[in-house]
Amino acid sequence: MSKKSVILRNEKRKKAVAKAAEKRSRLKAIIVDMSLSYEERDAAVMQLQRMPRDTSSVRVVNRCRITGRPKGVYRKFGLARTQLREAAMRGDIPGMVKASW
Repeated sequence: MSKKSVILRNEKRKKAVAKAAEKRSRLKAIIVDMSLSYEERDAAVMQLQRMPRDTSSVRVVNRCRITGRPKGVYRKFGLARTQLREAAMRGDIPGMVKASW
């Protein structure tokens, strides 16, 4: 189980990303638009760099919904590999069975 503070920090990042998503996308569109002048694009780069780091979607970590584990998380289920295996063994996931051959 991950520390509560780490899980809460990640949730805070998710909220910051959602709040700043429109502004970041607008600035990125300006940066790649070659029809604008160099000064306008450079100003957009500076604005983007001044934004808080946690507003970048890259900093959000996929974590297990049950344990908060950051590694080995399946996006489709939102569970870490260990929790996914336990859920499959209990029969909580329809159609998923342990492989045997």
